[in-house]
Amino acid sequence: MYWYKHFRTFILSIAITSGFSECKPDVAVNGEQYFDVKGYFGNEVDRLTQKHPHVKKTVKHNLESESHDLGISSWKDELGLFTGSDINKPAWRSSYSVTKRGNTTIYKAKLPELKTQSITVTNNGDKVSSILIVNHTSNLLYTSTEKLNYYPDSAYHISKVQHVRLLGENSYDIDSIFN
Repeated sequence: MYWYKHFRTFILSIAITSGFSECKPDVAVNGEQYFDVKGYFGNEVDRLTQKHPHVKKTVKHNLESESHDLGISSWKDELGLFTGSDINKPAWRSSYSVTKRGNTTIYKAKLPELKTQSITVTNNGDKVSSILIVNHTSNLLYTSTEKLNYYPDSAYHISKVQHVRLLGENSYDIDSIFN
């Protein structure tokens, strides 16, 4: 009888733990639904790392400005804000509307709480000629809006306005032009 009691406990524990295998529904991934921001900028990081271009970079913080000609040591870090704006996540599968106008495709958030509010991709033939990304974050402590513009082999611009409660507003602009 002793072995039966332990056997029954063993079978019961297997039955219970097998019920916990996965609580998430299966999601079939059939490729990217929206523009692949992460993949595109991953390719740009690889391409620019091999090419080693120099940029004229101007950084503005509020009213102060500073410019330098630079060789970028880490394109992954430099373009990190762009890569971080990827909207191809299974949870956001139907969270963006897609509008096509000529050679421009606009992805617009349906929900205001999503960080990436819009992505506008303009093509010249089969190549991307510009990308505009608008990110917005708001909570009890601060509100932040970022506008990210990228023009392959030409320039990129990052504009950020941050309003921190009790501390006020800060604005940052980064203009980088490829040499």
